[in-house]
Amino acid sequence: MGPQRAKTLSRIGLETIEDIIYYFPRCYEDRSNLKPINRIQVGKTETIKGKVLASGLKKPRPRLEILKVAISDGTGIVYAVWFNQSYLQKSFPVGTAVILSGRVDRFREIQIVNPAYEILAGDEEDLIHTGRIVPIYSLTEKLTQRRLRSLIKDVLDKYANRLPDILPENMRRRHSLIDLPRAIIHIHFPESEEDKESARYRLVFDEFFFLQLGLALSKAGKIRSKGIGHKASGKLSQRLKELLPFKLTTAQERVIEEVRADMEKDRPMSRLLQGDVGSGKTVVAASALLTAVEGGFQAALMVPTEILAEQHFLNLQRWLLPLRVKVALLIGSLSPRMKRESLKEIESGQADIVVGTHALIQEKIKFSRLSLIIIDEQHRFGVKQRAALREKGVETPDVLLMTATPIPRTLALTVYGDLDISTLDELPPGRMPVATYLVGEKDRPGAYKFLEEEIKKGRQAYIVYPLIEESEKLEVKAATEMARHFQRDIFPHLRVGLLYGRMKGEEKEKVMQLFKEGRIDILVSTTVIEVGIDIPNASIMVIENAERFGLAQLHQMRGRVGRGDYQSYCLMLGSPASQEGRKRLQVMTETSDGFRIAEEDLELRGPGEFFGIRQSGMPELRIGDIASDMKLMELARREAGLILAADPELRDGEHYLLRQTLNRRFPTSFEFRV
Repeated sequence: MGPQRAKTLSRIGLETIEDIIYYFPRCYEDRSNLKPINRIQVGKTETIKGKVLASGLKKPRPRLEILKVAISDGTGIVYAVWFNQSYLQKSFPVGTAVILSGRVDRFREIQIVNPAYEILAGDEEDLIHTGRIVPIYSLTEKLTQRRLRSLIKDVLDKYANRLPDILPENMRRRHSLIDLPRAIIHIHFPESEEDKESARYRLVFDEFFFLQLGLALSKAGKIRSKGIGHKASGKLSQRLKELLPFKLTTAQERVIEEVRADMEKDRPMSRLLQGDVGSGKTVVAASALLTAVEGGFQAALMVPTEILAEQHFLNLQRWLLPLRVKVALLIGSLSPRMKRESLKEIESGQADIVVGTHALIQEKIKFSRLSLIIIDEQHRFGVKQRAALREKGVETPDVLLMTATPIPRTLALTVYGDLDISTLDELPPGRMPVATYLVGEKDRPGAYKFLEEEIKKGRQAYIVYPLIEESEKLEVKAATEMARHFQRDIFPHLRVGLLYGRMKGEEKEKVMQLFKEGRIDILVSTTVIEVGIDIPNASIMVIENAERFGLAQLHQMRGRVGRGDYQSYCLMLGSPASQEGRKRLQVMTETSDGFRIAEEDLELRGPGEFFGIRQSGMPELRIGDIASDMKLMELARREAGLILAADPELRDGEHYLLRQTLNRRFPTSFEFRV
């Protein structure tokens, strides 16, 4: 094909024959039984076939154009209507054969507003575009369904039957999997619903099987790598426990032991620590850091924001100073003099523990003997950023990833399948669940009154709102105006503070210090407070436009309150437009169990958005859905385990194609080659 067409296809990732074969439909339209126009029903989505009788363009008022196209099949007339898309008129000359699909409405006459449409050519090629179950693909500009469908059909006719079947024959027989060429043909052009389902089953299994094979090999590669093998008596960790003003939970004790046992092994630790908001991950991290320090090494704790870095730094300093452990801070907003000092302490080994943001992975940062890396809120970092920090260590450093967003079991089997997982499933004693309410617009004054009453009791409050502007200037303006509105119009007699992402580090620190000291009653903030802020006196969280946030994010923000000895509240102000939106927020009022919320969030938002999976380095799933195809995932995991148990490096002749496919499909960020 010509360079222009090739360029158009490359916009949707189609550059090779294989890309085209594996570019699966996003949905299907059943055009095998098209309805006559006189039998279509108002309120239903229908597909019809007919010819253009006439078209007309009206301009009832400035900036509004209405294109109306009359279509008939001999049994009746339906009007296709588009708003402000006058350029479409040239696509519908009188006599043109067309297929329309969309929701049928009645407005004086029967019409379909903004329908999906396809122009028929009246030739043999129409047989792949109508009279059957027709695939619908994601498109880009200058590419039509008809053109892409014809291209895919052409490629399948030439190449599908030449595809080698990658899976061993006995595995296919065991699970009644159809052969690969048939699955590829039927996923694009199924003759029936059964064809489509058996094709999808085979292709989802393939995708999950290679994912699990790759994760298992990645884990095996880490096991084979030479680790530090920390030798520590545990005295420093024990001293820390004695100095802490609170007793550790059974879950904390268990996880500290799991991490310590891992660090003692002569293979590098690759562990994920997950724990709900307030479950005490920082103490587990502190114990791990001390295990490294006691063995004569350095340790680094990398976090996504400066506020969180400063919070961890202050906590660790307070806990570890009596143990004569030196903690350094490295963030972008440090003064040049303080930065120079920190760099010198890190390079000389004088700093035992370094807490920092992305600043830690800059080229000029050199560690003395870095043996442990802890990454908090790890989903905020990409694969390359995590690898860049690991490369600064001696040999292969131990890695502990931490997250306050509990991970659904489905994701634990996929994205984190190459990690060992520790879970803090117990909250410290005395923690009361945060009472959570969904508040409609008409009850806003009552919510503000309730907030004021809490402040009269000596408590403090957060008001968080979403920002949709990407511009830095607009963000600053929006944040400032919101704080001014609350101070001037709603709470003129209270002290209102402001915190947003693009403030300078020292400004943020000053605001947080004032809030901590009780000199700010209400902190108006963007989602910058989502993680790491710990103010026990704050008892009320008001979230504006709550429907704009994901459930995991709402749960994180709610976790900023409920840290003291008294009842705390979360008021979600919002007016979800859909029933699904209301159901989503209802989950927050029903449970404070982060694991249940995470499962709901995964189901609602899908794996692509949930938890920044795109950051993980995992190959993108083309057809499988890790939420709804869980049984297939477990089956694929079992089969991958059986294959590797018999042939750990896929060296057998019958596994040659498996090895080739794995190396081609997996991104280089995965730590294996076979």
